[in-house]
Amino acid sequence: MSWRIDKCHASCSLRPDAGAILLRAGGLGPPTVIRPMIRMFLFSICLVLAAPVALAQPTVSKVRIGEHPDKTRFVMELSEAPRYRVFALPDPFRVVIDLPELRWASGENEGRNDRKGGLIAAMRFGLFAPGTSRVVLDLRAPGQVGQVFVLPPEGNYPYRLVVDVIPVSRARFLAARAGPILSDPPLDPTASAFAPPPKPKADERPTIVIDPGHGGVDPGSRSLTGVDEKTIALAYARELKRQLEARGRYRVVLTRDKDIFLRLRDRVGFAERMAGDLFVSLHANNHKSGRIRGASVYTLSDTASDAEAAALAAKENKADIIAGINLSDQTEVVSKILIDLAQRETMNLSKQFANGLVDEMGKVTKLLGNTHRSAGFAVLKSATVPSILIEIGYLSNKAEERLLRSKKHRIVVSRAIAVAIETYFEQQTTLNRI
Repeated sequence: MSWRIDKCHASCSLRPDAGAILLRAGGLGPPTVIRPMIRMFLFSICLVLAAPVALAQPTVSKVRIGEHPDKTRFVMELSEAPRYRVFALPDPFRVVIDLPELRWASGENEGRNDRKGGLIAAMRFGLFAPGTSRVVLDLRAPGQVGQVFVLPPEGNYPYRLVVDVIPVSRARFLAARAGPILSDPPLDPTASAFAPPPKPKADERPTIVIDPGHGGVDPGSRSLTGVDEKTIALAYARELKRQLEARGRYRVVLTRDKDIFLRLRDRVGFAERMAGDLFVSLHANNHKSGRIRGASVYTLSDTASDAEAAALAAKENKADIIAGINLSDQTEVVSKILIDLAQRETMNLSKQFANGLVDEMGKVTKLLGNTHRSAGFAVLKSATVPSILIEIGYLSNKAEERLLRSKKHRIVVSRAIAVAIETYFEQQTTLNRI
């Protein structure tokens, strides 16, 4: 093992056989033997000097869109030249830009912004997977990626990543089947979003899987003051986890514990790999009418309980599309919610828990009428894990948005959910004894 300290033109190397460190400095004569007591001191110095390099991340300072007669030019200003992977997707048409994990400069609200122009109708950005940030450009019409290049710093400009989007017909896009445009050297492959820890064999406690909705490049709904649903969902998930763990009766895991994107099927798969006994997905709703408010609880059904539930499920099921996932390789059957006989018992347990949850939440917060609803939510389709989705309230309602952001409301609502979970498992224990 060795370290080089360029700033002081010296190198230090561990000599394990002698239990000492040799320090060599240019032009200072023979090496000096440093005894083991000093070894950790020098080791720490070397690590501290190396740390800024290891922790450095490219920073995005500005995004610009230029409209031209033959193309729309998208420009990102960065602190260093990035590696990239750029590709376009159809139906709906999007351009996806994958980059190393980035920091966004102050003022850039990670998740989305109002940048649009030319072919670009909307933009979202955020952490897509460990080590990979993603930018998704929604297009107004079919378009394909033209030139992609990086400009070096010049004048007041830092490095700039330039992506040209060219208008084409849908037929021409599908006929071209263009692959991704890669930097040289290329961007590292996308890592797995999570590696779930194995359930301890000796731990017989029920496993509760809490799923904070949305995340990373998929911000979900946005409040009137600019707070994203993904942020609210994660805050409530952490509080619910804290309260359940304090009871000591459950093993509690989160599908995500930071602002990162997860595919819907990965959330379901995570719950099943964890041998989950209950899956709770947390969300915050939005409505064009600012007067609507109240919490609601959803379970899976092949027939929606009402038109609003169907519309909400359709919106939530688009999360993968929003994050720039290519769904064209999935058959129509796979893309739909499959409800077979194996799911019937699981769905019944989900409904049983949902009914008790509505009772508990009704004691501490306002509820929507017809509070327990059902529809074809992709995130609830596990055949083995009873699953429910909670819309804690409406971000589009001024009064409720203030409540959703308050710590007191978060604690009270999480306590109600925890009590409902405890009641549910007590009922299951009683039934299993009969």
